[in-house]
Amino acid sequence: MADLAEIRTRAQGCTACPLNETRTQVVFGRGNPAASIVLVGEGPGRDEDREGLPFVGAAGQLLDKILAAVGLGEQDVFITNTVLCRPPGNRVPLPAEMEACRVHREAILGAMDPPIVVLLGATALKAVFGPKAGITAMRGERIERDGRAYYPTFHPAALLRDPSRKRPVWHDFRRIVADYHVIQAASAQGDATGSSSPVPGGGESR
Repeated sequence: MADLAEIRTRAQGCTACPLNETRTQVVFGRGNPAASIVLVGEGPGRDEDREGLPFVGAAGQLLDKILAAVGLGEQDVFITNTVLCRPPGNRVPLPAEMEACRVHREAILGAMDPPIVVLLGATALKAVFGPKAGITAMRGERIERDGRAYYPTFHPAALLRDPSRKRPVWHDFRRIVADYHVIQAASAQGDATGSSSPVPGGGESR
């Protein structure tokens, strides 16, 4: 299986959709490539396109504050997006663009094999669970698939537009970090006994 460096190199040369014609650079990800938590957003904005890193603008600053508030740092997470190139005018990625970038998203998850994936907003949710998936209805659930636990929650940009959504997102991240601690404990026990750590929740979804 390819490692993240190989996947990044392939993504940087990708011309599978028209976004490659308007991007400044591919925005691959930031954080710990060995993290147990992967956060997936929508797509790079102007600041991200300029700096080459996801979530560095106002929404990213809020996300970092949320992570810090629940005791997570950059060493605990890896952050990427549904599409790795900026859509013009920061518009929502088109379905064809999301599909073209699927190979990179799935390669990242395949290489990292994280037990926890946080889907930030409607675009990330639809990319994984299909166009009929709704973030308002599914926010706060834990959905188990392919040996991973997926947690849909609101995108930080939505919190900037509607501060009333901060409280539910806070509850979501408290649950995520609680499950993360379960994984850490199970992993430590597995290292001692030679067994593997389970997905949190004992195979049940809410």
